[in-house]
Amino acid sequence: MDNDKSRILIVDDEVFNLQFLTELLAPDYHINVAKDGKKALELTRTLQPDLIILDVVMPEMDGYKVIKKLKENDSVNHIPVIFLTSLCNSRDEEKGLSLGALDYINKPFHPAIVKARVNNILELVKHRKLIEKIALLDGLTGIPNRRAYDTSLQQQWLRFRDNNTPLSLGFLDIDYFKQYNDSYGHAAGDISLKKVAGVLDGSTSTSGGFAARYGGEEFAFILPSLTVTEAQLVAENICLNVKNLAIEHNASLVAPTLTVSIGGITLLPGHSCQLEQFTYAVDQRLYLAKKTRNTVSWSSM
Repeated sequence: MDNDKSRILIVDDEVFNLQFLTELLAPDYHINVAKDGKKALELTRTLQPDLIILDVVMPEMDGYKVIKKLKENDSVNHIPVIFLTSLCNSRDEEKGLSLGALDYINKPFHPAIVKARVNNILELVKHRKLIEKIALLDGLTGIPNRRAYDTSLQQQWLRFRDNNTPLSLGFLDIDYFKQYNDSYGHAAGDISLKKVAGVLDGSTSTSGGFAARYGGEEFAFILPSLTVTEAQLVAENICLNVKNLAIEHNASLVAPTLTVSIGGITLLPGHSCQLEQFTYAVDQRLYLAKKTRNTVSWSSM
């Protein structure tokens, strides 16, 4: 299956329309179909299609009711909708657009027009996704930024509460980085930041984790479902892998090469602290690590 293809959900109670549109669009897109509004809402939640082509006139739940339900749901209200209709008057079109539809396709279908309108909207979707992705990446290192970290931590916190599994959070600081920049220049500092980010991202992704640049020379990483021993091992490997980069740092007071300090905590199931308390405790662990430098200070809560 080509994962680069956009996914379209076609909703129509008439089999002929479903077959026609599927055959027309299937060569270029992944197609799913629904014959009624209820099924359309279910598939939208599970599939998260890039576009919904929605018939207006359907029994039990018409297209207007379906789009109202979609727009009330924060997890799917961003998905664009094109209405299918044989109701060719300005009042019906105005109603659909006011409910959030982006376009109309009139019956009977004209294949070239259908393809053009679908393609135009999906190009807008791709552009929006690209902008959203860029907005969540750190411009220098290419890994997720502080905004992405905040979102990911909130999501993992909810999973921790719902699934009753461990959650680990670590903060990383590059040792004597101001002195490094003063000695080697900011251009060299930027290169080193990229290299450390690469180590952090690679070391955490193999454990199903998430890494981000927190700001300056500080980074954060989230490790779901690991034991305290496993999480600490990941952190220690990060320290070792950064050391193995062998980036010269003659201004460091702990080593001749660039090193990092890491503080972290594994929150065990059943603990009742708040997220703010958790992150504060992790910050205190980083403070302890920075007293020694080139080390990991990790514990459980």
